[in-house]
Amino acid sequence: MTRLSFNRRTALSLMAGGATAGFALPAMARSEDWAVLGQDVKSEFQWAWRHYVEQAWGKDEINPVSGTSQSFFIEGQDLGLSLIEALDTLWIMELDEEFEAGVDWVKANLNFDVDGEAQTFETNIRLVGGLLSAHLACGDPVLLAKAKDLADRLLKAFEASPHGLPYRYVNLRTGAVRDPETNLAEIGTYAAEFGVLGQLTGDDKYYAAAKRAMKHALDMRSDKGLMAANIHAETGEFTSRNASIDVYADSFYEYLWDSWELFGDAEMKRWAEECLGAMVAHQGRRYEGRLWFPMVDYETAEVTGMSQTVLGGYLAGLLGQAGFKAEGDDFLRSYEDMQARYTIIPESIDVRSGTPRGVRTGLRPEFADACLNLWQSDRDERYRALTAVHYRNMKATSKAAYGYTSLTDITTRPMAQGDNCPGYWWSEQMKYYFLMFAEPKRIDLNRMVLSTEANVLRGFVGA
Repeated sequence: MTRLSFNRRTALSLMAGGATAGFALPAMARSEDWAVLGQDVKSEFQWAWRHYVEQAWGKDEINPVSGTSQSFFIEGQDLGLSLIEALDTLWIMELDEEFEAGVDWVKANLNFDVDGEAQTFETNIRLVGGLLSAHLACGDPVLLAKAKDLADRLLKAFEASPHGLPYRYVNLRTGAVRDPETNLAEIGTYAAEFGVLGQLTGDDKYYAAAKRAMKHALDMRSDKGLMAANIHAETGEFTSRNASIDVYADSFYEYLWDSWELFGDAEMKRWAEECLGAMVAHQGRRYEGRLWFPMVDYETAEVTGMSQTVLGGYLAGLLGQAGFKAEGDDFLRSYEDMQARYTIIPESIDVRSGTPRGVRTGLRPEFADACLNLWQSDRDERYRALTAVHYRNMKATSKAAYGYTSLTDITTRPMAQGDNCPGYWWSEQMKYYFLMFAEPKRIDLNRMVLSTEANVLRGFVGA
């Protein structure tokens, strides 16, 4: 293991050596007809959507092997999760009949006056974000009204804390809260959706609440510029010493940068650059020649864990967005190796050996997300080529009778399928694939900003 402490110039010199050899442009990319591949993505999405309509219309998630469904937020109380997550993807793909049917369902059936606990963070990124992006696509005021109604219910989780740190769960009807033992991701992934909602409604209370929660944690950074991942909504104190770039923390860092891109918040930009710089300086390690960002003690930067999850792939793209392009490419190569070795990137990896720490995986989109963000910076075809492999591997392993499913064992041949299509599949990787391959007419890729759930918050043509 090699401790990393390098700046961008050092990283560039590393890339100039043998490290770049694994990133040569595959021959396939030079002959690929990207428009044809984009059409294939659209066809697969439309095929899966038809099965959702037939087998699970209005339900949270479809189980694509059995053709059954399951609730996500509140047991027995479906809120149309997959349908809402799919709306802006349908719009981008110009599947207008399907989009209109989904909007009609929302207007006729979606009601958040439910006596049940919903996870504050998940409800925001999936439902508030999904409704906002659908509103931005078509302009229907009912979608905006429903997003506002839900966000107002979620604000109760912020208001119950003396520090403005949202509790993990809130009762959508009563506003009662539960579980103050939370983490950076769950207290810091609201600024994008809440900020857009504030712009659309003229009320800045949403963004103010989101930023206050983020600032509280940022003010407790160590001398090394790192934060612990776990925090308590009542005491306001960190409850662990582990600094993480993936589990418990990932989207916190995304929303610092997104707040700059969406709202021009220079303070958020500065925080993003400081946090990412601290990660590069104090968390980056080399194992077997590859760059990883394992958990470290937030004050001493000593390694505290040897795993890296597939979720961490987002950081490669975020580093590229924020001006750390060399480090972003370097980190992406680590996941590229895992894709080449295992076909499907393992859910969690032992960074010392690159071996899986488990055999299950859930249709994860983070590698494609990173490729999209890096591709947007320079349109280098190698990112498209890597994403094409990701897409084709998913088709080969996860296609089931009624859609695409998670896997229970990536080490068997054929891989053993589970029986669930997570709601994010409809919003995330299929959108990433289509944006990269088809370059659709309804999105301005140069203006586009996606949420952590890949909801389009800026960039619709004409919006």
